[in-house]
Amino acid sequence: MNTKQSVLLAFVILAIVALFLFIIFGENGLADLHLLKIERDVLLKQNAELAKKNLSLYREIERLKNDPKYLESVARKELGVVGKDELIFKLKAKRRGEN
Repeated sequence: MNTKQSVLLAFVILAIVALFLFIIFGENGLADLHLLKIERDVLLKQNAELAKKNLSLYREIERLKNDPKYLESVARKELGVVGKDELIFKLKAKRRGEN
Protein backbone atom coordinates (compact mmCIF):
# COMPACT_ATOMS: atom_id res chain seq x y z
CA MET A 1 0.00 0.00 0.00
CA ASN A 2 1.53 3.30 -1.00
CA THR A 3 1.36 6.62 0.81
CA LYS A 4 -1.42 7.99 -1.38
CA GLN A 5 -3.68 5.02 -0.62
CA SER A 6 -2.85 5.18 3.11
CA VAL A 7 -3.78 8.86 3.27
CA LEU A 8 -6.98 8.21 1.33
CA LEU A 9 -7.88 5.28 3.60
CA ALA A 10 -7.20 7.39 6.71
CA PHE A 11 -9.34 10.22 5.29
CA VAL A 12 -12.23 7.82 4.52
CA ILE A 13 -12.05 6.28 8.01
CA LEU A 14 -11.96 9.76 9.59
CA ALA A 15 -14.96 10.84 7.47
CA ILE A 16 -16.92 7.73 8.48
CA VAL A 17 -16.16 8.29 12.18
CA ALA A 18 -17.12 11.96 11.89
CA LEU A 19 -20.35 11.05 10.13
CA PHE A 20 -21.10 8.42 12.78
CA LEU A 21 -20.54 10.97 15.59
CA PHE A 22 -22.72 13.51 13.77
CA ILE A 23 -25.52 10.96 13.40
CA ILE A 24 -25.43 10.14 17.10
CA PHE A 25 -24.67 13.49 18.75
CA GLY A 26 -25.53 16.07 16.10
CA GLU A 27 -28.60 18.25 16.03
CA ASN A 28 -31.63 15.99 15.55
CA GLY A 29 -29.38 12.98 16.09
CA LEU A 30 -30.06 9.77 17.95
CA ALA A 31 -29.37 11.38 21.34
CA ASP A 32 -32.01 14.06 20.66
CA LEU A 33 -34.40 11.40 19.42
CA HIS A 34 -33.99 9.50 22.69
CA LEU A 35 -34.69 12.63 24.74
CA LEU A 36 -37.75 13.42 22.63
CA LYS A 37 -39.10 9.91 23.18
CA ILE A 38 -38.70 10.31 26.94
CA GLU A 39 -40.46 13.69 26.82
CA ARG A 40 -43.26 12.18 24.70
CA ASP A 41 -43.77 9.38 27.23
CA VAL A 42 -44.00 11.89 30.08
CA LEU A 43 -46.52 13.98 28.14
CA LEU A 44 -48.62 10.93 27.29
CA LYS A 45 -48.74 9.97 30.96
CA GLN A 46 -49.74 13.50 31.98
CA ASN A 47 -52.39 13.52 29.25
CA ALA A 48 -53.85 10.24 30.52
CA GLU A 49 -53.95 11.57 34.09
CA LEU A 50 -55.68 14.77 32.96
CA ALA A 51 -58.21 12.80 30.92
CA LYS A 52 -58.97 10.67 33.97
CA LYS A 53 -59.38 13.77 36.17
CA ASN A 54 -61.53 15.41 33.49
CA LEU A 55 -63.84 12.39 33.39
CA SER A 56 -64.11 12.39 37.17
CA LEU A 57 -65.02 16.09 37.20
CA TYR A 58 -67.56 15.56 34.41
CA ARG A 59 -69.23 12.80 36.42
CA GLU A 60 -69.32 14.96 39.54
CA ILE A 61 -70.89 17.84 37.57
CA GLU A 62 -73.55 15.49 36.22
CA ARG A 63 -74.31 14.22 39.74
CA LEU A 64 -74.55 17.77 41.07
CA LYS A 65 -76.97 18.66 38.26
CA ASN A 66 -79.15 15.54 38.46
CA ASP A 67 -78.86 13.97 41.93
CA PRO A 68 -80.51 16.05 44.67
CA LYS A 69 -79.31 13.73 47.46
CA TYR A 70 -75.70 14.07 46.31
CA LEU A 71 -76.08 17.84 46.07
CA GLU A 72 -77.47 17.89 49.62
CA SER A 73 -74.60 15.80 50.96
CA VAL A 74 -72.03 18.09 49.33
CA ALA A 75 -73.79 21.17 50.71
CA ARG A 76 -73.78 19.63 54.20
CA LYS A 77 -70.11 18.63 54.09
CA GLU A 78 -68.57 21.62 52.40
CA LEU A 79 -70.88 24.46 53.41
CA GLY A 80 -72.27 23.20 56.72
CA VAL A 81 -75.86 23.60 55.51
CA VAL A 82 -78.56 22.48 57.93
CA GLY A 83 -81.97 21.11 56.95
CA LYS A 84 -85.20 23.03 57.60
CA ASP A 85 -86.46 20.84 60.45
CA GLU A 86 -83.08 20.06 62.03
CA LEU A 87 -81.76 21.33 65.35
CA ILE A 88 -78.16 22.08 66.15
CA PHE A 89 -76.78 21.37 69.61
CA LYS A 90 -73.49 22.97 70.59
CA LEU A 91 -71.96 21.37 73.64
CA LYS A 92 -69.18 22.91 75.63
CA ALA A 93 -66.22 20.63 76.23
CA LYS A 94 -65.45 19.94 79.89
CA ARG A 95 -62.19 21.32 81.12
CA ARG A 96 -59.93 19.07 83.10
CA GLY A 97 -60.51 19.35 86.78
CA GLU A 98 -64.15 20.40 86.44
CA ASN A 99 -66.97 18.11 87.53
